[in-house]
Amino acid sequence: MKRIILIIFFTTAFIFAQQSGNTLTRPKPDTANSSRKDSTSVSDSAKAKKGIDIDAVITANAADSLIFQVENKKMFLYGTSELKYKQTDLKSDKIFVDYNTNDLEAFGRTDTSDTAKVKLKGTPLLKEGNETYEGKSIKYNFKTQRGFISFAKNKEKDQRYEGEKVKKVDKTTYFIEDGMFTSCASDTPHTYFTASKMKVIQQDKIIARWIFMYVGGVPLPIPIPFAVFPNETGRRSGIIIPSYGYAADRGQYFHNIGYFLAINDYLDLTLTGDYYAKGGYGLRGRARYAKRYDFNGSFEAGLSNISIGEENDPLSLRTDEKDWRLSLTHYQQIDPTSQLSANVQFASSEYFRKNSTDYNNLLSQQIFSSASYNKSWENSNLAVNYSRTQYLDNGNIEESLPNLSYSHNIFYPFRKDQSFAEGKQNWYELIGINYSGQFSNSRSKRDDVVESKMGVQHNINLNFTPRFGYLNITPNFTYTEKWYGKRLKMENVQLESTDQKTGVTTVRDTVIQSTVDEINFVRTFNTGVSASTKLYGIFNPGVLGIESFRHTLIPTISYSYQPDFSSDNWNYYDSYTKSNGEVVRYDKFSNQVFGGAGSGKSQNISFSIGNIWEMKMAKTPGDTTKEQKKIQLLNLDLSSGYNFAADSIKLQDLSVSYRTQIGDLLNFAGSSSYTFYDYEGNQKVNRFLVSNGKGLFRLTNFNFSVSTQLSGEKIKSTENSQPGSPANPKDEFQSFKKKDLTTLYDDSQAPDMTIPWNIGLSYNYNMSKLNPTDVSVFSNLGIDLGFSLTKNWKFSFRGSYDFENHQVNAPQISIFRELHCWEMNFTWNPLGAFRGFHFVIRMKAPELQDIKLTKSEGLYTGIR
Repeated sequence: MKRIILIIFFTTAFIFAQQSGNTLTRPKPDTANSSRKDSTSVSDSAKAKKGIDIDAVITANAADSLIFQVENKKMFLYGTSELKYKQTDLKSDKIFVDYNTNDLEAFGRTDTSDTAKVKLKGTPLLKEGNETYEGKSIKYNFKTQRGFISFAKNKEKDQRYEGEKVKKVDKTTYFIEDGMFTSCASDTPHTYFTASKMKVIQQDKIIARWIFMYVGGVPLPIPIPFAVFPNETGRRSGIIIPSYGYAADRGQYFHNIGYFLAINDYLDLTLTGDYYAKGGYGLRGRARYAKRYDFNGSFEAGLSNISIGEENDPLSLRTDEKDWRLSLTHYQQIDPTSQLSANVQFASSEYFRKNSTDYNNLLSQQIFSSASYNKSWENSNLAVNYSRTQYLDNGNIEESLPNLSYSHNIFYPFRKDQSFAEGKQNWYELIGINYSGQFSNSRSKRDDVVESKMGVQHNINLNFTPRFGYLNITPNFTYTEKWYGKRLKMENVQLESTDQKTGVTTVRDTVIQSTVDEINFVRTFNTGVSASTKLYGIFNPGVLGIESFRHTLIPTISYSYQPDFSSDNWNYYDSYTKSNGEVVRYDKFSNQVFGGAGSGKSQNISFSIGNIWEMKMAKTPGDTTKEQKKIQLLNLDLSSGYNFAADSIKLQDLSVSYRTQIGDLLNFAGSSSYTFYDYEGNQKVNRFLVSNGKGLFRLTNFNFSVSTQLSGEKIKSTENSQPGSPANPKDEFQSFKKKDLTTLYDDSQAPDMTIPWNIGLSYNYNMSKLNPTDVSVFSNLGIDLGFSLTKNWKFSFRGSYDFENHQVNAPQISIFRELHCWEMNFTWNPLGAFRGFHFVIRMKAPELQDIKLTKSEGLYTGIR
C-alpha cells in the first residue's frame, strides 16, 4: 500500500480552516483520488494571522489514512505513521496531534497474533537529535518538548536506561519512576541497576537513589543509597576507586584511592594515594594539559614513605624508606619552523623498585631526560638541548646544560647562477662548504665528586664533486677547532714507605692529576679522496611471473690522511717521567668535553664492495593501474683497509654485513669480521696467518638476527557500522582520550579479539673469539604468542630463552575472557625476581570499570 504524505508549512491548518469547517479525510491510496497532491503551502503573510504557533515544516506520513479536522485543528495518523518537526522524529502506529495546544499522543495497536492480547505492535519511537526513546505510549508537546512516556526505553551507543513512567520536564531533563540502567547490549541484560526514582540529564549524568545491582538476574543483598552515573562521553570528574589487599611486609593496604578532576577542555588533574596498615603511605599527582595542533604535556609527582616491620620492633628490624619522583613532558609547535619538546624525569634510586609493577621500569638501571628547542631556516638550523642521565645502581649523574648547536647546509661560494642553470660549470664551481658549531657545558657527579666541563667546537667541511664519465670522484677536507678554558696536568710523585717489621723502605710512583685554568685552542684536520661507480648486471628469465633479476655492484675506494697531532710541533701533548726513567706522554685535553687531538699518524686506504640483488615481477597483461612489484633479495657489503702510517698490523679486518627481507614474513640481518693476523698469548701479533699455513684469515666475530611476525586474518565485525556523529568543535582543542581516564594506573588492557592468532619470533646469535682459545657465545630466542581458543578466550605468552645458560628469562602469561558486559584478565609472571600474578574481573563499560574483583600477589602487590 502506498504511503500518504502531508507536509504542513507554517499555518497550513489555519488556511484549511478558512476554506471549510468540515472534517477533511484523506482517502485510502486505492481510491480513484489517490493521484491528488499530498502537500500544500502558503506565503509568509499567513504568519500574521491568528492560528497555530508553528515555525517550521511538519512532515506527516501514514500508511493507512490521515484525517485532518480543520475546524478543531486536529490531525489523526493511522498505520505505520511518522511525524517530523525540526530535530524531532516520531514513529508509531497511531499519532494524534492537537495544533491548538501543540500536543500529540502516540501509541501502538494490539498484536492480533497474541492470544493474551498483551503484546503491542507499532509502539512509539521518538528521536530527538542523538537521543532515541521507545515506549508503550507517548504524550508530548513538540513546542515545549515536554512530555510523558510509559514503559520507556532509551538506548545510546554503550548504555541504556528504562522506566515504567518517564516525564520530560525540559529539553535535557527526565524523571523516571521504577527505572533501570545498564551498559549491557543484550535485550535481557546480564548486569543492570534498578532504582525507584531516577533523574536523567542528557550528556551529563544519571542520578538515582536506593539502587540495587543485579548480576545474572540476582540482586545483591545490600543496596546503594545514592549514586551518580556518568551520561556523557569524554573526560569526567569523579572518585577513583582503590584496590585493596595484603602484603606480608606492609600489612593490609589500600592502593590508588583518589580523585580525577576534569578542570576544563584543556586541563585535568589526578590525585591518588596508598595507605598501608603497618605504617607508610604513597602520594601521586598528575596534571595534564593539551591544545590540539598547539601544545600538550603533563606534570607528575610521586612520594612514598614505606615502613617495614612492626611499630614496636627495634630500630634494627624496622625501617622507614622515603622515595620520590618528578616527571615533566611537554611538546609545543611554536610555529612551522620552531618547536619545543621536553621529557624530563628525576627520581630517587629505589622509587621504581618499591612503587612500580612495570617490567621496563623494574629492569631499567638508568633514567634518561632531555629537553630541546629547534629553530630552522631555509639553509640552517639551531638547536638548544638539555640532557641528563641518572644511574640508579650507583647514583652517578651526567648532564649537559646547555648544549647549543648550529649547522649550515652545504653552499657553493664560487657557483654562478647562470652557469648552473645552463648546466655548464667550471671545476671550482663544484666546491661546496658546510659548517657546524657546538657549545657544550657538561656536569658529572661520580662518587659525590662533581666535575664540570665546557667547550666550543667548530667543524668546516670542503667537498669537491667532479664526475668523470661513470666514475664519481670526491675530494674532501675537514677542519676542526676546539676551544677550552682548562687543560689537564699530570705529575709523577715518588712516595716512600717503610715496613715497620722489616725496616725496608720502598719507593712507588703516584700520578697526581690537576686542572689548569687557561685558554687553549685545539686545531686538527684531515683530508682524503674517494672514488666510486655502479655496475649493473641484468638477467631476464621471463618465467614464473618473473620479468628480470638485477645485480648492482658498487665498488668504492677511498684514501684519507691525518698527521700525528701528538708530536711536539702541535703542543697538544705533555709528559711526565717515572722513577725508572720511562717518559709517559698524555693528551692535555683528553678529559675535556669534546676530547683531545688524538695520537698517531693515519694514512689509510679503504676498500668496500656493495652488492644489491633485486627481482622485478612481470606486470599483469591489460592492467595499467598497478606498478610493477620490485623485491630486494639480498644486500651484501664487504670492506677492509690498509694504514700505511701504522708501525705494525697495517691491514684492517675484513668486515662482511648482509641483510634481507622475505616479503612481510621474515627479516634476516647479520655481520662477521675476519682478521688476517695471528694471535699469541692475549694479543694480536704482526704476522700473517697465511705465513704460518693457517689460512688467509680467521673469523673473530659472527652475529645474526632473524625475526618474523605472523597473524591470522582479522575477523570482520558482525555489527553494522554506524555513521559518525558530527565532531564537537571543542574537540579541536582536546587530545585526552577516554581510555586515559579509565585505565590511569591499570595496564591490564583488553587484547584485540578480532585477530584469531599471532606469533612473533626473534632469534639472536653472537659469537666472539678475538682470542682463538677464548670463545664467547650468546644465543637467545624471544617469543610473543597469542591465540584465541574461541571468540571469547584469548591466551598470550611472551618471554625468551637463553640457550647458553639454559634458562627462561622474564616469562609472562596472560589469559583474557570476554564476558559480554564484563571482562576477565589474568596476568602471571611465574619465574624470576619479579614473579607474581594479577587477576581482575570488571565491567567493560569505561564509566563502570571501577566495579571489579581483583586478586594479586608478588610483583603486583609490592612484594619483591
